[in-house]
Amino acid sequence: MEVASGEDLGNDGRLSSLRSCQAMLFIPLPFAVAILLLVLFVAVLRRDEEAAPNRPFLALILLAALQSVLSGLRWGYGVHTVGMVAPVIAALVPPLAYAGVSRLVRTSRRPLPVRIVLHAVPAVVILLLTAFWRDAIDIALVLVFVGYAVAILLLMRPGADALRLAPFEGAVPAYRAIIFTAAALCLSAAIDTFVFLDLTSAHSVRALMLISVGNLAVLVILGIAAAAASRSRAPAEMVEVAPRPETSEDKETIATVDALMEAKKHYRDANLNLDRLARKTGIPARQISAAINRAMDKNVSQYVNDYRIAEACRLLAGTEKPVTEVMFEVGFQTKSNFNREFRRVTDMTPVAWRQRKG
Repeated sequence: MEVASGEDLGNDGRLSSLRSCQAMLFIPLPFAVAILLLVLFVAVLRRDEEAAPNRPFLALILLAALQSVLSGLRWGYGVHTVGMVAPVIAALVPPLAYAGVSRLVRTSRRPLPVRIVLHAVPAVVILLLTAFWRDAIDIALVLVFVGYAVAILLLMRPGADALRLAPFEGAVPAYRAIIFTAAALCLSAAIDTFVFLDLTSAHSVRALMLISVGNLAVLVILGIAAAAASRSRAPAEMVEVAPRPETSEDKETIATVDALMEAKKHYRDANLNLDRLARKTGIPARQISAAINRAMDKNVSQYVNDYRIAEACRLLAGTEKPVTEVMFEVGFQTKSNFNREFRRVTDMTPVAWRQRKG
């Protein structure tokens, strides 16, 4: 996130005149962004206080706020010593994003201390470059950001069913948030590259604008994306372009899951996820996912939500229960997710369904 860390100290003189004419733009903005991110952090913390929070995503929001403050100090008030610390802090952003996504995807077999050491390697490398080879910092940061963005996209390659540890209920927002997170890392790398090239040119008239606006925009995107993804909701998955024909094993798998859903009503569990469903059926998660993908052209979250919406339709048509009570009873936790899935299945809102069936 910290840009032009290698060449910028040598270019501070060239930027000093630009700083005076653009001070009104970037002096207040970084601190306003930091306040926004802190408010977002508190909101997420309060929202998740009754459930286990996604700590890497919470740390990512705090780190984005800190980066914004450092940006304001450096480019708004000329505190050049910040430039020695900011690249190291920036190198912690991609690992935190990856760790947050990983908590929704799988449980690592590595002990926590080992994982911390592995993800601390980029920051250690940047720290060493700060001491011995500052000119290489920008390139190293770009590689770190792009590398982790690719790693996140690879984690999400299987689609919604990759989020084995995330509840099915809030599919779309978390998926979009994770994709936005990867995109924000790539955007930051692109900004760093452009600013580095601009600062090494003879003019460098665009660098300050990108530093003050571009990177702050990335911080906001990362913070909001982390807040959305920290809801621990699985995303909707795109159907495979060329799905393979279903097999007899697929039919048996779906029959087993159907029987469990109809007999035990497990879809009412708001915290149901693919990993928990696999344990209840005694069938590997990957086998369940593949069977539903091939035989039904949908992901497991959509499959489970279909059961929820079917029961919601029965309750809305056959009882006088309020819509909100029906929503909770069938396994949804938020009106937005309930309304979206209800419209996907029935092409109308819950209220319209009740009025039509009444």
